[in-house]
Amino acid sequence: MTLPARLFATLIALVAVAGLVLQFVTYRIGHPGADALETVWSLARYFTILTNTLVAATFTLMTVRGRMPGPLWIGGLTLWIAIVGVVYYALLANSVSGLDAVADRLVHLATPLLTAVFWLFYAPKHALRLASAAIWLLWPLLYVAYALLRGELDGFYPYFFVDPTRIGWDGVLRWSALLGVSFAAAGGLQVGIARLLR
Repeated sequence: MTLPARLFATLIALVAVAGLVLQFVTYRIGHPGADALETVWSLARYFTILTNTLVAATFTLMTVRGRMPGPLWIGGLTLWIAIVGVVYYALLANSVSGLDAVADRLVHLATPLLTAVFWLFYAPKHALRLASAAIWLLWPLLYVAYALLRGELDGFYPYFFVDPTRIGWDGVLRWSALLGVSFAAAGGLQVGIARLLR
């Protein structure tokens, strides 16, 4: 990695970790009876938190080792965290203030934007094909299965589009298909951008 890329990776790692820490803090403030393990377990039901954790871990390792991940991983990670921001502001955004607002902006806006910029300017883009976009669907599909399983076990579904008690199983299937198509289309667009930038 070049020095500018490593410094940018460090910035992203710090922003992602800060967002996760603030999410932890604000959850504890809102749920004073929850201990640390319960807080982590509760937050871990959200795609936003899990994907920000992948970003934080990846960019921290990049900072420490000074090595770039392969194009398939960094490309997929960029797609996933970008979709976090798009879906949140398109479907889920709530009015928040204070520390909640800071945490919200870090995990839904700052980390996705910085990761996308890093990918555009520094990430390797060779070997990306349309098949890459299909492979990138594995993480969101795995998450849907995980969210549904957790919901069946504890009765709490983190998002309305994976909540069969609100929209029925047919609704879950429709929303999953719609989001899957959106992920695939965005992934295909990203592969096209990668080819242009190469």
